[in-house]
Amino acid sequence: MKRFPVIGVLCVSAALGLAACSDNSNDNSAAEQATKAAADLCTDLNALKADNAKLKALNPTSATKDQVKDAYDAVQKDWGNVKSNLAKMKQAEQDAVKDAAENLKKGYEALPGDTTGKDALTKLQPQILKLDEASTAASTGLKC
Repeated sequence: MKRFPVIGVLCVSAALGLAACSDNSNDNSAAEQATKAAADLCTDLNALKADNAKLKALNPTSATKDQVKDAYDAVQKDWGNVKSNLAKMKQAEQDAVKDAAENLKKGYEALPGDTTGKDALTKLQPQILKLDEASTAASTGLKC
């Protein structure tokens, strides 16, 4: 008879212990998901910075319009990836990267059809530099 209450207390203790572990597991998985999301955003920001650096590094005297377009397209693809994870950044960083990327897009789209690679790079240089600054600041803020 004395064993029944002891076994009952042990069962209740085990159930409570399992419940506590499962709750902790959910917290850990949420933390793991947040860490993974931040890592993904850092990867996307680094790709954006790298492709923007390639665009910035094009030589205005020899770059063709196709080279500028290819580099620009790579930056826009990276921006799409960053944009999908934007909520992980502070609001000021979000706004800065978003504004810089959209200004580069507007600048590129405003280029006349007969623009040379040299003229395109010259006209886009301020937007390219602004995007570089904004993405670097966001990476630093995220400790990428």
